[in-house]
Amino acid sequence: MTRLDAVRHEFVECIPETLIQGVVYVSIAYATVAHSCCCGCGNVAYTPLAPGRWALTFDGRSISLDPSIGNWSFPCQSHYWIERNRVHWHAAWTAEKIQKGRARTLQMINKDIERTDGAKSATTAVQTRWRGWFARLRRRFK
Repeated sequence: MTRLDAVRHEFVECIPETLIQGVVYVSIAYATVAHSCCCGCGNVAYTPLAPGRWALTFDGRSISLDPSIGNWSFPCQSHYWIERNRVHWHAAWTAEKIQKGRARTLQMINKDIERTDGAKSATTAVQTRWRGWFARLRRRFK
């Protein structure tokens, strides 16, 4: 197994079935990034792009993913950042730290769902008010 220090990226519609080691595949259509683990173990790391999950930055030449990639469910338990197509290695986390990190991620996802549902409710209320206003306007001009 060869640990990578750098990757290249490819923007794709769909993530290919077979991934090339050292290539980070970015599907904007599916808001997903995938790559073979940078440690060389061959496992595929999927990083869904969403609030509370991962964010992708593209500067015109390179990509960065935030937060770090912690492959805690892989036997290798690799932990690294991809920043401007460079791989920055970090120490593996303890089981306790992994559990806390997963709980924090779940909490962030739930907050985003609540915020999104609240925004949908507000939008629906505004749409309902506008529909009522247009209905009154139509009745007045009939």
